[in-house]
Amino acid sequence: MRKRFTLKLRSKTLELGRRTLIMGVLNVTPDSFSDGGLYYATEKAVERALQIEAEGADILDIGGESTRPSGKSYGEGERYVSAQQEQERILPVLEALRGKLTIPISVDTYKGETAGTAIKAGAEIINDISGLKFDPEVATVAAESGVPIVLMHTRGRPEVMQKMPPSSDIFSEIASSFNESVREAERLGVSRDQLILDPGIGFGKTVKQNFELINHLDRFETFNLPLLVGPSRKSFLAKTVNRPANELLIATSAAVTASVVRGAHIVRVHDVRAIREACDIVDAITVE
Repeated sequence: MRKRFTLKLRSKTLELGRRTLIMGVLNVTPDSFSDGGLYYATEKAVERALQIEAEGADILDIGGESTRPSGKSYGEGERYVSAQQEQERILPVLEALRGKLTIPISVDTYKGETAGTAIKAGAEIINDISGLKFDPEVATVAAESGVPIVLMHTRGRPEVMQKMPPSSDIFSEIASSFNESVREAERLGVSRDQLILDPGIGFGKTVKQNFELINHLDRFETFNLPLLVGPSRKSFLAKTVNRPANELLIATSAAVTASVVRGAHIVRVHDVRAIREACDIVDAITVE
């Protein structure tokens, strides 16, 4: 049985553990691995955001920079998105959604400047894929605004993480990284009860390690913090079932189901309607 937590947002309080919360993904990027820029235009993004809520999401996660692994480094100028570019993508969507959504919005960024601007524009959660490793200012923003922050583990920046040698002990590496991220967040003023941990499925892990992480999420229960898992449309699923990213609904549903059974409080997904149904069934079976 999952531990239960309470997450305080500015607009509401979220209960974690009684039922699985769905974080619906909205990429306002031209190069996302999962949707190929379908929602890059603001009007399309707004339309999809409202659809995500209608499909049963509990949180909307908006991101303005793709974390798809690239063959070139940021230094070669191919994929790095500046804070200004990121905000130019995110802010019009946040402004257009003001007063239209009843679910809270999370901003998917590792840049403190973007996080601060997005919070002022209405976002209520920060989702940092770097766990504060890229820009600790993200924690300062969270502390000053009183919003929760997701601390994810990644083995490096997107352009290098898949080129690194496999970790010899991925659980120890993640646990050590979590310890560092939590200490840094608290040092910068974030209340511990506003922290969420994400093991970073797909971020520099082997196919086998991704499955092991899902199967043994309980190894992170010692942190006594809620867990978020994001296996949706990831390459480890594609490699296993030999399907492209846009044909991974069944595989994603299976990975999400296992994640919930193993203790995930929040799952971050693209196909909200189908995953909402899957999670409702798992919750009916497992929640006491």
